[in-house]
Amino acid sequence: MRILAYNPGHDGSVAFIEDGRLSFSIEAEKGSNYRYSAISVSDVLDVVGELSDLPDVICMSGWWPRDHYEFLHGSRRNGGYRGTAESLAIHEKGRFLRGRSDYFSSSHERSHVICALGMSPLPKGSPCYALIWEGEMGTFYEIDAHGRISVVKDVLTQPGNRYALLYGLADPDFPKDGPYPRQSDAGKLMALASFSNRSIATPEEQALLEFLLDGPYRKLSDYPVLQTAPHVDVGVEDASFRDFAGIYSDAIFARFERFAREHLYPGRPLLIAGGCGLNCDWNTKWVESGLFSHVFVPPVANDSGSAIGTAIDAQFRLTGDPKIEWEVYAGLPFRNDVPFQRDAYDVLERDDHLVADLLANDVVLGWAHGRYEIGPRALGNRSILAAPFRDETRERLNVIKQRERFRPIAPVCLREEAERWFGCRVDSPHMLYTFRATTDRLRAVTHVNGTARLQTVTERSNPELHALLSAFRTRTGCGVLCNTSLNFKGKGFINDIGDLDIYTRELGLDGFVASGRIHLLRSSPTYAAYLRQSRDRSAPTEQGTVV
Repeated sequence: MRILAYNPGHDGSVAFIEDGRLSFSIEAEKGSNYRYSAISVSDVLDVVGELSDLPDVICMSGWWPRDHYEFLHGSRRNGGYRGTAESLAIHEKGRFLRGRSDYFSSSHERSHVICALGMSPLPKGSPCYALIWEGEMGTFYEIDAHGRISVVKDVLTQPGNRYALLYGLADPDFPKDGPYPRQSDAGKLMALASFSNRSIATPEEQALLEFLLDGPYRKLSDYPVLQTAPHVDVGVEDASFRDFAGIYSDAIFARFERFAREHLYPGRPLLIAGGCGLNCDWNTKWVESGLFSHVFVPPVANDSGSAIGTAIDAQFRLTGDPKIEWEVYAGLPFRNDVPFQRDAYDVLERDDHLVADLLANDVVLGWAHGRYEIGPRALGNRSILAAPFRDETRERLNVIKQRERFRPIAPVCLREEAERWFGCRVDSPHMLYTFRATTDRLRAVTHVNGTARLQTVTERSNPELHALLSAFRTRTGCGVLCNTSLNFKGKGFINDIGDLDIYTRELGLDGFVASGRIHLLRSSPTYAAYLRQSRDRSAPTEQGTVV
């Protein structure tokens, strides 16, 4: 069975499942489009280019009503935002392609739950809990052995919006009567919360916290004493505000953990989805809570997974099977067939030992291979890589990415070395949990609180990156690298060599490795320094094959 599904909202995507396996998921923001984009005609054309046959089912993930009429009377094509009952889904046989394809739509809420269920390693028929927390929903669910979903409790409405709104409190550029936070603010607050050095709020902070978390979601300007409230417009790097960011983050998590302890049966698995599922600190707290036998978060926890979830839901309805096979590198392949300024580079055939030596000498490289990873995290196919040892490297990477200096850089590590460097005894392939660094040697990838948002790599999960990490270990004794996303500010991953060339020359990379070739920017001061140092050894043209 071939099932094609699309998500019409932000984080737009189109997913295709064939015979129970995810063939691809094309995300609208990828290919240097604006972050959080909805799908466009060009995305549809990309989908057509990937299909080899007509789909049996075409699906739309549910979303908010299109207009007031749909709000009043419902829709014959939109499964809506909320609702967990299977009976609420829309299924019309033979609606498309002159009777050859069915139409299916179920709610946005179900798309998150079913995405986590279908992608999880749990065997079919395993009872479990799910937590969906995002901009709108903050809800626990119970899933029985038949895959029936029931709401346990809406613990807190709009937890994602409430969380991100705090960043705007301290930011002088954020209008305090703005109804919602900016979409990028949640990730920034997650970084700031790690700087917190205290756990108890002042009375003034506690009053503000209760206003933000008790009752309905409200604008900052609705706070009666906003003008005298703590941290208003003090700047997001204010030390006292950073302390409160951590307190506030802990307070939101505590509400959900307290409910779980009081109302959920211990020892069952927990599935997590929604944008808050990208909060690595919270995911780690759930693991460490001891409440659940297993915690699973898909790499597409945000709305980029909604199309996948709705496709799985259609499969579940039509076949009775809510499980799929998948891998994270399921996006579009990297494009080499576009013009770029080749003469700006020394171009060599790929040699992992040469690349490792370059990285060990502080050369910063773009790294693009195969299909892009699904979800918002760079997992080694659209990455910027660098040596992990110096804090100056972290500072340089943040300058290249044109973002705030307090933002952390994540490590990517050989699975077999994860315990040595981060005390990690499990696979962490999707950069969704934090671990504590065991050394002060890895300054570029260790956050101020001693933790790191770790991705582990095996030869099976990513053979290209595993080979490079192994070469870097041979060169330095450490199988760890800096890994941050390869993208222009405010846009999704770069996906062609033309954009990668522009990014390298204009934003300060020293070169890139793409599809089997090393491109070293001749005008790069760091590369020039490397060439001078290497004259006493052997020049790159002698270490690698010039193209």
